[in-house]
Amino acid sequence: MHRARNFANQYRQTGVSSAVLDADPHRLIALMLSGARERARLAIACLERGDLPRKAQAISDASTIIGGLNGALDLEAGGEIADGLQALYDYAQRRLLDANAANDSAPLHEVDGLLGDIETAWRAIAPGTAPATAGATA
Repeated sequence: MHRARNFANQYRQTGVSSAVLDADPHRLIALMLSGARERARLAIACLERGDLPRKAQAISDASTIIGGLNGALDLEAGGEIADGLQALYDYAQRRLLDANAANDSAPLHEVDGLLGDIETAWRAIAPGTAPATAGATA
């Protein structure tokens, strides 16, 4: 069983590595957002199981990814949007610390939701996505 899990993890890691190598910058940010959300959800699951070392690792991984997202911001060119994202990423980092220190899943759910909103908006502005027409209704 342990050997099968190792093979599954290697396969998954290879898939992630391939996706990253083939991705354009827009896709890389989408992968990072998705990865941070996955780590937050993993931390929640670990809390539910009582696996505190794995919870701490998942939170650390999410924090590292969010740090990368924050570092990728172009504050000069991005203006208010970049400033807002920077503040949101800083807030998410603080909430991850809260979750880790208190073994509380509520901040993890909050971070997952915040990053989900950003991820949805990011995917909506993907290159090649047709812009919405003025006056169009959904």
